[in-house]
Amino acid sequence: MTETRPLEPEEWELWDAWMRAQRLLVRELERGLQRDCDISKAEFSVLVTLWRAAGRELRVGELAETLDWDKGRVSHQLTRMEKRGFVRRTRYGTDGRRAGIGLTAEGRRAARDAVLVHGGNIRRHFLDPLTPEQASVIRAWSGRTVDRLEPHRDGGADDSAS
Repeated sequence: MTETRPLEPEEWELWDAWMRAQRLLVRELERGLQRDCDISKAEFSVLVTLWRAAGRELRVGELAETLDWDKGRVSHQLTRMEKRGFVRRTRYGTDGRRAGIGLTAEGRRAARDAVLVHGGNIRRHFLDPLTPEQASVIRAWSGRTVDRLEPHRDGGADDSAS
């Protein structure tokens, strides 16, 4: 393990400013989903994940893995969304023995509408204030951070990347 240097005051200020901006942005985007689309962030996540899936359907386990949620959380969320008419349980796979989940017509409409509205809110609150140079720096930094921290196929993070 490498020796850790303490953060300088200006580094703490940078960290605190970034964390505050992120919290405020996420809060505003979540409020927009609720206000403009009458859905929660969790509902949006499920709707969009299913929208992008082949046939607008996934195995429940695949949905949990894609969202990085535990199966209990997924199960509770799907029960709530089923009651709202957004999703339906299905038999999945060629043998039909696996539990699947698919979008209903109402779920497809909600996903389509939410993507448009949420995208507009992302543009207004995040993208429009950025210069092209700032966007490029954020894109590059985000890519490096994901590469460094995202678990790899072998199940562990690559601590050697810098």
